[in-house]
Amino acid sequence: MTTTLAKGGNAVLSAAVCRVTLSSLTTGIDVSAVLLGQDGKVRSDDDLVFYNHSSQDGIVLNGQTIAANLVALPATVDRVAIVASIDPELRATHFDASNTPHAVVECGSARITFAPPPLTHRETVVILVELYRRAGVWKARAVGQGWDTGLAGLASDFGIVVDDPGPAMAQSPAAATAAEARNTTAAPPRPTYAPNASPGGAPVPLTTTPTRPLVPLGKVALTKAGHATIDMRKDDPSLVVTATLEWNGGSAARRQAGADLDLYALYVPGSLVTLPGKRPNKSDQVVYYRQLGSPFAPPYIALDGDARAPGRETITIRRPDLQGYVLLCAYSAVENGAGSFKSYGARAVVTDGRGSTVSVPLFNNRNLSYWVAIALIDFTVPGGAQIRHVEKYSGNHVEARPTLYSNGNFRMSTGRVEFKTR
Repeated sequence: MTTTLAKGGNAVLSAAVCRVTLSSLTTGIDVSAVLLGQDGKVRSDDDLVFYNHSSQDGIVLNGQTIAANLVALPATVDRVAIVASIDPELRATHFDASNTPHAVVECGSARITFAPPPLTHRETVVILVELYRRAGVWKARAVGQGWDTGLAGLASDFGIVVDDPGPAMAQSPAAATAAEARNTTAAPPRPTYAPNASPGGAPVPLTTTPTRPLVPLGKVALTKAGHATIDMRKDDPSLVVTATLEWNGGSAARRQAGADLDLYALYVPGSLVTLPGKRPNKSDQVVYYRQLGSPFAPPYIALDGDARAPGRETITIRRPDLQGYVLLCAYSAVENGAGSFKSYGARAVVTDGRGSTVSVPLFNNRNLSYWVAIALIDFTVPGGAQIRHVEKYSGNHVEARPTLYSNGNFRMSTGRVEFKTR
């Protein structure tokens, strides 16, 4: 049986061993796989599987096919990203509409195909498919996210330390990544020089101000109307903030009646933030199950997919220096019937993956609202990001989503109406 996935879609993997084959109609590609933990990072450099390191913990590369023995994967591996990159020995320098690769997953008698939308932003690397665990079950997700920062960008995003190798002879992208990945000792920062600041034009090192150490929050649970600030250097290119909507469905009766919640991230980019005293503007920008966003291009906010059963949905937020406000909301489709978001066991969790985790619970049992705004992430705060407990509900039986404004304020029941179909 063949299943065709749209971008963001997923399918259960029913066999213990699956094969993922990537191909492009017109361009040679290199295939690799990255084993990732729950934090979205590699455990070590060995978690990069490529032609010169072709197997790791049940993941084996053979040509353009990745064979995954899902039973052999240790519990510390949460997902496996299957990656295609441009072969540098060919004339094509980036992906485009004519050579966007596609994926075929073969798992037992099931065959899953995914042809992503054309890559048209000069991407050189693309994650086509992820194999991931969800409640003890392995699934395949159609990702189709490319980025134009090359394999160095992939390595950095996945926690592999990358040093600039300088000019060198062309080599396979996988080989280049591996060479960079195995150099795990970061070089000390070079001094900054003022030009012609001394007699004879000799450069003189500028005096630098010591960097203030970051202080992790640990684990914090917000009280009603409370807030907490995660200390961060927003210009750190490797920093990834994740925000998760978690819900267990509540009681067995509640889960049987319906427990499909959806995470919405309404956002205002930093460039559009309104200063105090100025008239704010409405923002209609949102990441949700029909508009998954992108982690490697604007808005640098991406949703991992649509979980139609109790569990979690997660957005990743990169480039904090370009963000303004992100409002985390949950939607309960009318098919769920009456029931408060609190009765579903819903909460938001925000973390930087570096020792700061903020949980945002719900306190109200309001059971006739389809929408709740749970938390606001404020990236305009100097030196960090502030997470605020907001917990506001839509009117009874009102389908209109909230509206976020460019000053960080928001109003319930004033936005677009859009019904979810099963």
